Amino acid sequence: MKILSAEQIRQADAFSIKNEPIASVDLMERASSSFVKWYVDRFDSTIPAKIFCGTGNNGGDGLAIARLLSQRGYSVEAFVIDNPQKGTDDFKINYDRLQKVLTVQAITESYQFPTLSEKDVIIDAIFGSGLSRIVEGFYADVVDHINQSGSCVVSVDIPSGLLCDDICSCPAVQANYTVSFQTPKLAFFLPTNYEYVGSWHVVDIGLDTKFIAQSESLFSTIETPILPKRKKNSHKGSNGRALLIAGSYGKMGAAVLSAKAAMRSGLGLLTVHVPHCGYDILQTSIPEAMVSPDPTEFYFGELPENLEVDAIGIGPGLDTKQKSLKALEKLLSKLSTPIVIDADAINLIAANRHFLNLLPENSILTPHHKEFERLVGIWSSDKERINRQLSFSKEFGVYVVFKGPNTAISTPEGEVFFNTTGNPGMATAGSGDVLTGIITALLAQNYSSLDAARIGVHVHGMAGDLAAEKNGEVGLIASDIIGYLPQAFSDLA
Repeated sequence: MKILSAEQIRQADAFSIKNEPIASVDLMERASSSFVKWYVDRFDSTIPAKIFCGTGNNGGDGLAIARLLSQRGYSVEAFVIDNPQKGTDDFKINYDRLQKVLTVQAITESYQFPTLSEKDVIIDAIFGSGLSRIVEGFYADVVDHINQSGSCVVSVDIPSGLLCDDICSCPAVQANYTVSFQTPKLAFFLPTNYEYVGSWHVVDIGLDTKFIAQSESLFSTIETPILPKRKKNSHKGSNGRALLIAGSYGKMGAAVLSAKAAMRSGLGLLTVHVPHCGYDILQTSIPEAMVSPDPTEFYFGELPENLEVDAIGIGPGLDTKQKSLKALEKLLSKLSTPIVIDADAINLIAANRHFLNLLPENSILTPHHKEFERLVGIWSSDKERINRQLSFSKEFGVYVVFKGPNTAISTPEGEVFFNTTGNPGMATAGSGDVLTGIITALLAQNYSSLDAARIGVHVHGMAGDLAAEKNGEVGLIASDIIGYLPQAFSDLA
């Protein structure tokens, strides 16, 4: 799903109004109807709804929503922040329509704020995606009043005060749900904004799909991939051969998790190269994999003899010894095909920056926050981090999978794909090792680097969601994710 900027959303509205053609107030009615359909599927008519409207078009949406909910038998109170006569043309039309159904209360002073309780649902329609300034003064007081209420808050299109394309400058409404029109907003994927967005949902309001398809955007969400069925004559050799270089003394669990995930991701043959001390551990814990013992006892010190595989993953639990550094340099010097690089392999590269020029084209790096910080330095905002991620991918011709909520994949072509699967329970030791195994397995099965990264991240989150649905988020561990990989892949197939 393409992520449009505030200006592109405005252009899409204007294009649809002109070319459908449809009156702007009728498009507002359609958007409001889509919101109401989403709302009535989730909230009972006995729950009081208090709708706060600004005087712009987002406020016009709120007024239309109030009318439509009232006609469906919902208990509704509507409030306009500021003088209704300041409203846009479409706002005024919906204001007059609503006045025929119920009395709209104008709020121009703080003493007029209504009493709010935990029994209410607040619908926030004060500011929309076109907001370009920080909320101040009386409007900031309204936002604070909503945030202090303890009520469930549903924002229309975007939480009021949030900037569509950037981090929140505060104050902003802290929504439990955000119902976005037609496309998600970039703001939804910036970690600083998570506490304001809540759970976001997109509803179709009928904007021109051809115009959206032709709109250029650096940002998209990962579409749910559909995996091809396997051929009847496939065999383990045709399903990919991978090499995983992982583990060190005390960190053999990372190698085991990554190897198990690779074998659960459709891989035909896997060789795991581990320090000599990990030989028995791997042979016992994952008999499906072949084990290549490193002559070095406790860490990665020498390359395996056979590098003729379809894909290589390196890094989980590796450690950063000097001998490991030299072995990694030797490996990178030998390769011309993409490689998956994680954890301590990233840390070694970050500490020896000339290694960056050895990275095979279209390789996939999977850093978490701190690992990426070691690569590019400290950033001051989420937007700056994304820009640095894009610059890094383009400069070195690699894919960067920045792990976290809404994992972001940047490409050498200058695009970013955000993941929409996964949950907070996956923030647990070993989860990243599992992801490395999945992506390595997909790369070995002849998926492109982009598809291996996108499918890997998506299915990793899907498996985590299935695990959390069964056992909850609090007790979720990395092994649970592996356990649900077969079902996740089955769903995609």
